[in-house]
Amino acid sequence: MDSQELQILKNKFDIIGNDPAFNRALETAVKFAPTDLPVLITGESGTGKENLARIIHTYSTRRNGEFVPVNCGAIPSGTVDSELFGHVKGSFTGATDNRIGFFEAADKGTIFLDEIGELPPATQVKLLRVLQSGEYMKVGSTKVEHTDVRIVCATNVNLDYALSKGTFRLDLYYRINAAQLRLPPLRERKNDIYLLFRKFTSDFSDKYGMCKVTLSHDAIDLLTAYRWPGNIRQLMNFTYAVTALESQKITPTSERIQLDADRLLPYIPHEEGPLLPTLYAGEDAPRGGLSGEEKEMIYKAIRDLKDEIDSVKRLVVSGGMHYQIASGNGAKPHVADEPEWQDPDEQVQDEPESLSVKKSQEELIRRALEKHDGNRKLAALELGMSERSLYRKLPPEYKTKSKKK
Repeated sequence: MDSQELQILKNKFDIIGNDPAFNRALETAVKFAPTDLPVLITGESGTGKENLARIIHTYSTRRNGEFVPVNCGAIPSGTVDSELFGHVKGSFTGATDNRIGFFEAADKGTIFLDEIGELPPATQVKLLRVLQSGEYMKVGSTKVEHTDVRIVCATNVNLDYALSKGTFRLDLYYRINAAQLRLPPLRERKNDIYLLFRKFTSDFSDKYGMCKVTLSHDAIDLLTAYRWPGNIRQLMNFTYAVTALESQKITPTSERIQLDADRLLPYIPHEEGPLLPTLYAGEDAPRGGLSGEEKEMIYKAIRDLKDEIDSVKRLVVSGGMHYQIASGNGAKPHVADEPEWQDPDEQVQDEPESLSVKKSQEELIRRALEKHDGNRKLAALELGMSERSLYRKLPPEYKTKSKKK
């Protein structure tokens, strides 16, 4: 597929981005599409797995059949067989009529099983039979039914972990994994983030008659530095919110408004704890992941580790680490914390520093300020210190600039 054909594909499915790994996933999807091979799409939530499945269906020989998307994680475990394969009247309480399932509805077309790792083990056995022979039975029936479907699966859970725990069948994994496509998370597509931002703010502008929002260079750096755990869906909602709150109605003299890093910073989410990939932890854990207690233990451990790293980073920059030399075993060092919690009006005196430490510190601050075009807030954020502390430790030439202003 040449670049022109790839761009036509992107325009057709309203896809934005030029990341090489993302382009490879699109090209590979088109190559696999004419076959009936089962395809497994992997990637975090919000990366566009269903869109990739639709591309496979559209470029396949089954394009005139139905495309049936199924979120396996959203179906209660007690009704999943009925939803997938259908049921007959009277097969269980509430079954007042015969019902066709998703596999029957997708006959001669494509069925997309999202969150495949959420299927109960008993259903996995039935799905394996469908993949092998196209045969299944409706709930409450002894009649063998037949379906002719292309199966595309997707997962955002770690199937290797599920296999090692025995919660996902190895034979089923081999069946659905004839071809595997990986969609990279947004944090690996740095150059695409601002392109998507521009697309989303343009869509919002066209719908509500608002000025489009553009970003300065330092604001773009801030936008791309965030990890976007919710990927494209999170960025879209973020862009809509920023446009709604910062933009204004279009006037004859104004069609766009530019934000710098200072105006964008308050909108960048601050996570209370790291967002971890969901793992399939077995039947005794809540569907789709670890138990709440296990997650909290992991979050706490990582938060504690992050706090320690941030503390060390501040101390290395400020030269403020002092050790108490004491006799006895394992005397612990005393660490001089950055006094960020103190009242802003209180004057804090710098402790004596060696000349070499002070020069190294000034050089780090100088580089950070140059990187962010003199923006002290962003420089302090990068160095892990308060803006007030940065001001006190400014290199001489920056203090001179401040006085002239």
